[in-house]
Amino acid sequence: MGRVALTRVTKRFGEVTAVSDITLEVEDQEFLVLLGPSGCGKSTVLRLIAGLESPTDGSIEIGDRVVNGVEPKERDVAMVFQSYALYPQMTARRNIEFPLKNQRTPKLERARRVEEVAETLELTEVLDRRPAQMSGGQRQRVALARAIVRRPEAFLMDEPLSNLDAKLRTQTRTELIELQRRLATTVVYVTHDQVEGMTMGHRVAVMENGVIQQVGAPTEIYDHPANLFVAGFIGNPPMNVLTGLPTSEDGRLAIETPGGGIPLTAPQQDAVRRSGATQVAVGVRPEHIRLDEDGPLRASVAVIEALGYENHVVCRLEDGQQVIVRLRAEVAAPREGDKVHLGAEPRRLHLFDATTGARIGT
Repeated sequence: MGRVALTRVTKRFGEVTAVSDITLEVEDQEFLVLLGPSGCGKSTVLRLIAGLESPTDGSIEIGDRVVNGVEPKERDVAMVFQSYALYPQMTARRNIEFPLKNQRTPKLERARRVEEVAETLELTEVLDRRPAQMSGGQRQRVALARAIVRRPEAFLMDEPLSNLDAKLRTQTRTELIELQRRLATTVVYVTHDQVEGMTMGHRVAVMENGVIQQVGAPTEIYDHPANLFVAGFIGNPPMNVLTGLPTSEDGRLAIETPGGGIPLTAPQQDAVRRSGATQVAVGVRPEHIRLDEDGPLRASVAVIEALGYENHVVCRLEDGQQVIVRLRAEVAAPREGDKVHLGAEPRRLHLFDATTGARIGT
């Protein structure tokens, strides 16, 4: 069983708390992504699972046993690093078989398993090359092969695609997804790249400042972010967030911003009243906001980002708050400097307490 579970795990380095009271369970054969900005503690979580760091508090289970105090080599996990960590003097074949030699696997069995994994990862032709004679993508696949050949209970991957160029990163991302499905194995994958997180993981755990902010399927996190941090971190372009004051007129509540009042549905109004928030952050995805002559928000067009398949119309309110509108390429875009009105369906709005960051309503 490749189950991995952390229960109330904390890790401190002196006065610094790198990981705070994390409880997380990774199911057998699940691909779970730890996603967050640099320095949020996600790599520390991976090192704690691997045994390269010891928790200050809490327990860690791999399979059906608690591994606190168990040496890394006894944990039956394989780690893939950002830097490949290959032995430069060894060929790809010797790099891949190295963990099997440490396990005293018989020579014929070693050779069979190396050939098998090399064929799976399309490395057969480079088995006799040293790392310096291989491309970045080949070196990364050798590092993966070295982990796979051990057949561990779980794979731990620490930003393994960061050193690849954009095209190769996309290709290798697809290969990793297919590989995990073929091997039917457990993967805990660390990245700061939200595209990797949203496309690769069965579930995503979003971290900030050593704390897990939300765990869920990628679509759940995108459609229902738990707080203002998750809302702003997930999405490319990111969610538009406008801060305003709850204002009542004729018994109807709206959020008044420098660009105008944002109307709310009756349930949204009730939720804002119940929350007691004195400032409300209104979030709306760029694809859910539109250029609308009758829209309630006044703005000016600052920049048009032409991407070929679509245009990003970057607008600013009077106080400088930015709003990005996503337009299909075939839709006529305004010109830079134009005055425009913006609108969105109220059901597409996400409401947050601007002070605490907590989500308001469902």
